[in-house]
Amino acid sequence: MSKTLGVIGAGHLGQQLAHFALTDHHYSNVVFFDDFCKEPNVFDCKILGGTDAIEKAYLEKEFDELLVGIGYKHLSVRKQFFENFKGKIPFGKIIHSSCQIDITAEIREGVVLYPNTTIDQRTIIDCNTIVNLDCTISHDSYIGSHCFLSPRVAIAGFVKIEEQSVLGINSTIIDNLTICKKTQVGAGAVVIKKIEKSGLYVGNPAKFIR
Repeated sequence: MSKTLGVIGAGHLGQQLAHFALTDHHYSNVVFFDDFCKEPNVFDCKILGGTDAIEKAYLEKEFDELLVGIGYKHLSVRKQFFENFKGKIPFGKIIHSSCQIDITAEIREGVVLYPNTTIDQRTIIDCNTIVNLDCTISHDSYIGSHCFLSPRVAIAGFVKIEEQSVLGINSTIIDNLTICKKTQVGAGAVVIKKIEKSGLYVGNPAKFIR
């Protein structure tokens, strides 16, 4: 049965979600909701209105499932939208067909896995998280809700990433570590110790800078 995806945010991330949704055949149609874009269409998909139009559009069956297309610079907003609509509107998920997902892994609602992601056994990716191109997440790890993993992040086993964290491109997390919520790990950083204080960490080994 064909399904229509509603995407909150018609910017670059939202357009990427629409691209994967359509070209990888997860949905037959995509519509956007955006509070700032005044164009009638983006990425050849209709903008049905601002975010205040979402519930009415769902009740009128203009879309079937919802995803949040708001990126890493606004994770608190991303979380707010998810929590506002949870229980009212079903959230979808996109797991690109090129991903390798162990049968024991759990991918929760609102998650998007970009191409060539590898998710090992007993790993959990919690709600409303983006996992970008070529990421590898090893066994028994947990990625919290509303996180953003940039391309080629490598996470070893028994790692816990708490909610609203951002892992930069090519960053590496060694095994048996916890990274506290609202942490940003910079591009290419190597985390070798648990992080207990929110902030920005860069370098090899990663160190707090602000």
